[in-house]
Amino acid sequence: MLIIADNLNTRNKEYQAALKNKDRKAVEAMAKELAAAGADLINVQVSTDGTDDEDALPFAVEAVQRGGGIPMSLDSRNVKALSKAIPFCQEPPIVNYVSADDKNSDEILSLVSRTKSSLVIRALKGTVPTTLEAKLLLIEEHLEKANAADIPNERIFADPSVVHIGKGSGQEHLLNAHEAIIVLNEMVEPPLNTIIWLSNVTTGLPRNLKPLVASSYLSYMAGAGLSAALVDVKDAIVMKAVYLIKTFRDEITFAAADLA
Repeated sequence: MLIIADNLNTRNKEYQAALKNKDRKAVEAMAKELAAAGADLINVQVSTDGTDDEDALPFAVEAVQRGGGIPMSLDSRNVKALSKAIPFCQEPPIVNYVSADDKNSDEILSLVSRTKSSLVIRALKGTVPTTLEAKLLLIEEHLEKANAADIPNERIFADPSVVHIGKGSGQEHLLNAHEAIIVLNEMVEPPLNTIIWLSNVTTGLPRNLKPLVASSYLSYMAGAGLSAALVDVKDAIVMKAVYLIKTFRDEITFAAADLA
């Protein structure tokens, strides 16, 4: 299972200050720390709405690549910003994400295809769909468009969209996301990848409960065959769950000392 560090986001005040001040060394140091913490990739987010991405994203990507030295996921729907940032990646990144809400989805698909990048297709249309059927329908629509743009399934990550467990029908959402992973693994040929943003599950919970809920849900989703997850790699409890998941999948060799 691929572990993507989600720590460089708009809620990270230290990171946002480094972007504002163009403090390259600070961003490089943060990326180095995330790679050392066990990230397989680092997700780079510089805004929530694409504002200033054309300037900030290439700067951040170059610094993160230098500091982390590992692949990246670029969290932007700004095609111009992505076009400027992707050349700084040592290998084609994951473009995170495209959804039914993106009016420029054709441009994003074209860019992903040209650059041989991978792509997250997210089940989202205005709001996160509640039912299993609605999640799968949106993913199917995106998958067809991505394939038509010459993006093969092996470079596609389907995101059923998880929501806060404490919000309204949150438990139903989380169950249906789990079922979506199972269905996608069983029904789609050739196989594609699946992904979730783990921190969305724990939004709004007391701080002391977040690691327990996050690590438990990650294990639950791993049992359904999850391929990748965006996680807080500085959360020791979550990363212990990651270690055990990779152990049980025989992706790494178990050593009790690693959990101490």
